[in-house]
Amino acid sequence: MISALSAARALCEMSGWDLSNLKLQKILYIAHMLYLGRHGQPLIDKNFEAWEYGPVVPAVYQRLRGFGSEPVGNVFHWEPELSKDTEEYKALKQAFDTTKEFSAGQLVSITHSPKGAWYKVYEPSVRGIVIPNDMILEEYRVRSPEPAA
Repeated sequence: MISALSAARALCEMSGWDLSNLKLQKILYIAHMLYLGRHGQPLIDKNFEAWEYGPVVPAVYQRLRGFGSEPVGNVFHWEPELSKDTEEYKALKQAFDTTKEFSAGQLVSITHSPKGAWYKVYEPSVRGIVIPNDMILEEYRVRSPEPAA
């Protein structure tokens, strides 16, 4: 398991610092789902919550909220870089490569799928609802043609 902020840093670096907070959150969620499905354990050390525009890691959101909808800058100077030869980095890279051409709206649509964990726990105007990892794992199983860990 890695720090959510280190994972966010890695995704931002992969993008050349061209991700909005919204896109970053969705790609981080997809990477977390992939890793959880393949390894049976969480990718990051924080929980996702069900917010209006999909899954969000509040600590990452708080760090980046000042950027609004603009690409985030490097506010991760003190977060350790991830080694590129780890399974965690590979999951982040696969999620990024798979989704990098998607718009924020497309990523929101993906994470809002009725098959997904967000859809099952979201309540309008309520923050703080954690999306349990067992539900994210179930989403992986429903979405993925490959066997889960």
